[in-house]
Amino acid sequence: MRCWFVRFRPGLASVLFAVACASQQFDGSVYRSDELHFRVGLVPSSWRRVDADSALLAFRDDQSSSTIAVNGRCGVDGDDVPLSALTQHLFLEFTDRSMASQSSVSLNGRQALRSELTASLDGVRKHYVVYVLKKDGCVYDFMLITGSNAAANSGSDFERFVQGFATLE
Repeated sequence: MRCWFVRFRPGLASVLFAVACASQQFDGSVYRSDELHFRVGLVPSSWRRVDADSALLAFRDDQSSSTIAVNGRCGVDGDDVPLSALTQHLFLEFTDRSMASQSSVSLNGRQALRSELTASLDGVRKHYVVYVLKKDGCVYDFMLITGSNAAANSGSDFERFVQGFATLE
């Protein structure tokens, strides 16, 4: 649930903000919602938080012109869909997909899939580093988006951010 309406209905802000925004919180390292509770690695000072309709958490690193997004969902395709299919699903609307690498990695004590690729959306080509993880009936995905020719200046920051991920009770 997003808190966007607070900007458009300031008279209702005090009442609606408490009701709608209480269901999700991020304190800089821990995300909590009614459904998900998880920790992420260090958020570098160069990353600023941004709103994104399709992500639980999103950041913009203006220094490297990159975007970082984290999403999670539970009870949907958690157990019976392979990680490679879940990764492909993230790019269904994209064209000119070119996979540079794909490998299994350990993340929060589970097997995850790390993929690096380039793809175009609406004619704009970008470089993506994606991690997809299934844990406890939930699917988590982490995405770094940079210019198509970028070697991802914030790539090491992103890797540390993802490696710090852990689900919480």
